[in-house]
Amino acid sequence: MYRLINSFAYPFFFVCLLWIIMIFQESSGVSLAAFGVLPRHSDGLIGILTMPLIHANYAHLWANSFPLIVLGAGVNYFYPEVAGKTWAIIYLLTGLLVWLFARMSDHIGASGIIYGLAAFLFFGGFFRKNIRLLAVSLMILIYYGGIFWGVFPIDPHISWEGHLFGAVSGTFAAFIFRNKGPKPERPDWDNEIDNQDDGLPHISHYFEVKP
Repeated sequence: MYRLINSFAYPFFFVCLLWIIMIFQESSGVSLAAFGVLPRHSDGLIGILTMPLIHANYAHLWANSFPLIVLGAGVNYFYPEVAGKTWAIIYLLTGLLVWLFARMSDHIGASGIIYGLAAFLFFGGFFRKNIRLLAVSLMILIYYGGIFWGVFPIDPHISWEGHLFGAVSGTFAAFIFRNKGPKPERPDWDNEIDNQDDGLPHISHYFEVKP
């Protein structure tokens, strides 16, 4: 139970920070959009660190809050050995790729992190060939599969580049950490087949291997 609660703690506090910043922005009337990523401009480099902290309005932040907590807790719970490094890679690499390749505009919001966390959880089970983590991958596909339409330039007012590069960053993190954390795991029924004794002579009984 402690592990589960702890897994939710850090994403929850991160989202609380986002709400504090949003409340300050709305109450002060000061727009923080300048702290987003402005691609290929030196002034926009700060956005690599601050882009996920800034949102356009309450609706924008509300839409990101629940997925951040749930997906972030999922990474922390199922991949505790690499969770911190995974968050760091998704956070920084997404902003860097947006700065390098996105269209000229102020890119803000934490949705790139959401796409990165979802991609990491989805591909993590496949890269590790772990049956339990594959079940997590399937759950991500069922509940969050629709968000991946956001990687396409459907709405010009949405930073689809942030979504795309977030997903790329999450997939990259899942690949480089594929040999760390949970190990490959065969299904129980497969192990039962290997261990069962059917009472019949096996072919190995008829051969003797000598060095």
